[in-house]
Amino acid sequence: QVQLVESGGGLVQAGGSLRLSCAASTNIFRIYSMGWYRQVPGAEREMVASIISGFSTSYADSVKGRFTISRDTAKNTVFLQMNSLKPEDTAVYYCYLLTGRGSSRTWGQGTQVTVSA
Repeated sequence: QVQLVESGGGLVQAGGSLRLSCAASTNIFRIYSMGWYRQVPGAEREMVASIISGFSTSYADSVKGRFTISRDTAKNTVFLQMNSLKPEDTAVYYCYLLTGRGSSRTWGQGTQVTVSA
């Protein structure tokens, strides 16, 4: 069973940047979608960014123009480049993997992103 390992979170000042990584533990033969959700205490987990079929991307309105998702297929790794960070971006960020349309998501362990004013 594939596992996702996340890294790259941390503390940054408003306006700064962070780059999150999510690596699959084994080779993945089929990927429908990979991406990122985020969650703060007491709130629903929300979609941040996704990449579908290796080229199509989707972003939450709140991060468009600031965040960029990309993928290194050879290394089974997805990245989230986060620029112009705001305090509202503070959350635990979770990577996910879908191996097929309508299939169950595999989740990473989460990485904390904290943006100070």
